[in-house]
Amino acid sequence: MQPVPKSLRMRAEEVKKKVQDILDVSCAGHDEEVVKAIEKAIIEALLEERERCAAVAYNHVCAEDRDRAHKLSEEIKRVRDALAANLGSLR
Repeated sequence: MQPVPKSLRMRAEEVKKKVQDILDVSCAGHDEEVVKAIEKAIIEALLEERERCAAVAYNHVCAEDRDRAHKLSEEIKRVRDALAANLGSLR
Protein backbone atom coordinates (compact mmCIF):
# COMPACT_ATOMS: atom_id res chain seq x y z
CA MET A 1 0.00 0.00 0.00
CA GLN A 2 1.33 3.42 -0.96
CA PRO A 3 1.58 6.13 1.69
CA VAL A 4 -1.02 8.87 1.58
CA PRO A 5 0.46 11.94 -0.14
CA LYS A 6 0.87 14.97 2.07
CA SER A 7 -1.15 18.07 1.30
CA LEU A 8 0.57 21.42 0.97
CA ARG A 9 -1.13 22.39 4.21
CA MET A 10 0.42 19.42 6.04
CA ARG A 11 3.83 20.25 4.60
CA ALA A 12 3.49 23.89 5.67
CA GLU A 13 2.59 22.82 9.21
CA GLU A 14 5.63 20.52 9.33
CA VAL A 15 7.91 23.35 8.18
CA LYS A 16 6.43 25.67 10.82
CA LYS A 17 7.15 23.10 13.54
CA LYS A 18 10.70 22.54 12.29
CA VAL A 19 11.42 26.28 12.23
CA GLN A 20 9.99 26.65 15.73
CA ASP A 21 12.21 23.80 16.94
CA ILE A 22 15.31 25.26 15.28
CA LEU A 23 14.68 28.72 16.70
CA ASP A 24 13.35 27.33 19.98
CA VAL A 25 10.37 29.69 19.79
CA SER A 26 6.61 29.47 19.74
CA CYS A 27 4.29 31.17 17.27
CA ALA A 28 1.49 31.22 19.80
CA GLY A 29 -1.35 33.27 18.42
CA HIS A 30 0.22 33.38 14.96
CA ASP A 31 0.27 29.69 14.01
CA GLU A 32 -2.36 30.07 11.29
CA GLU A 33 -0.65 33.13 9.76
CA VAL A 34 2.73 31.38 9.67
CA VAL A 35 1.27 28.21 8.11
CA LYS A 36 -0.58 30.25 5.46
CA ALA A 37 2.58 32.20 4.59
CA ILE A 38 4.59 28.99 4.22
CA GLU A 39 1.83 27.35 2.19
CA LYS A 40 1.65 30.37 -0.12
CA ALA A 41 5.44 30.35 -0.61
CA ILE A 42 5.33 26.65 -1.53
CA ILE A 43 2.52 27.22 -4.04
CA GLU A 44 4.27 30.20 -5.63
CA ALA A 45 7.52 28.23 -5.96
CA LEU A 46 5.69 25.32 -7.59
CA LEU A 47 3.91 27.61 -10.04
CA GLU A 48 7.11 29.42 -10.99
CA GLU A 49 8.95 26.12 -11.49
CA ARG A 50 6.13 24.77 -13.63
CA GLU A 51 6.33 27.86 -15.84
CA ARG A 52 10.09 27.53 -16.12
CA CYS A 53 9.76 23.88 -17.16
CA ALA A 54 7.11 24.77 -19.72
CA ALA A 55 9.42 27.43 -21.19
CA VAL A 56 12.32 24.97 -21.40
CA ALA A 57 10.08 22.40 -23.09
CA TYR A 58 8.79 25.04 -25.51
CA ASN A 59 12.33 25.96 -26.54
CA HIS A 60 13.24 22.32 -27.23
CA VAL A 61 10.34 21.23 -29.43
CA CYS A 62 10.27 21.22 -33.20
CA ALA A 63 8.51 24.05 -34.99
CA GLU A 64 5.25 22.19 -35.68
CA ASP A 65 4.84 21.36 -31.98
CA ARG A 66 5.43 24.93 -30.83
CA ASP A 67 1.82 25.90 -31.42
CA ARG A 68 0.68 23.09 -29.14
CA ALA A 69 3.29 24.08 -26.56
CA HIS A 70 2.16 27.71 -26.74
CA LYS A 71 -1.46 26.69 -26.14
CA LEU A 72 -0.40 24.55 -23.18
CA SER A 73 1.64 27.43 -21.77
CA GLU A 74 -1.34 29.77 -22.05
CA GLU A 75 -3.56 27.24 -20.26
CA ILE A 76 -0.99 26.91 -17.47
CA LYS A 77 -0.93 30.69 -17.08
CA ARG A 78 -4.74 30.81 -16.88
CA VAL A 79 -4.76 28.10 -14.20
CA ARG A 80 -1.99 29.90 -12.29
CA ASP A 81 -3.88 33.17 -12.37
CA ALA A 82 -7.06 31.46 -11.15
CA LEU A 83 -5.13 29.78 -8.32
CA ALA A 84 -3.50 33.08 -7.35
CA ALA A 85 -6.92 34.76 -7.29
CA ASN A 86 -8.30 31.97 -5.10
CA LEU A 87 -5.34 32.25 -2.73
CA GLY A 88 -5.82 36.00 -2.57
CA SER A 89 -9.44 35.54 -1.55
CA LEU A 90 -8.33 33.36 1.40
CA ARG A 91 -6.67 36.33 3.08
